[in-house]
Amino acid sequence: MKQKPPNLPDLPEKKYFRIGEVCKFSGLPAHTLRYWESEFPLLKPKKTTTGQRIYQRQDLEIIFWIKHLLYEQKYTIDGARKKLNELFRGAGEKDSQLSFGFEEARLRSKLDKAIRELKEIEKILSSPSE
Repeated sequence: MKQKPPNLPDLPEKKYFRIGEVCKFSGLPAHTLRYWESEFPLLKPKKTTTGQRIYQRQDLEIIFWIKHLLYEQKYTIDGARKKLNELFRGAGEKDSQLSFGFEEARLRSKLDKAIRELKEIEKILSSPSE
């Protein structure tokens, strides 16, 4: 992605940002950021061993694009997802001919959801029946 998102503030020169810092920079509550993770496959912050989210600079750029599309351009969630797809189309493709870009992130999100659901089913099936 070549274009910077609108209204991106000057960020400190550091590799990772905690969710509280991202809330402060973006003016968004943490629950909104967590919700956006479920709606926008491109937004995938890393997690520490304790499960705490840590965002990289690219994650912040994605957050500011989402905020701009939803709040200023008045896109729907689905419309913003499609626009992000257009904005990030080809991201990372110069590194590999086989790169899937946005599609890979979307498929990974679906796979993660399927794994969670299967684990829930396994828990139900392994519990003693009455």
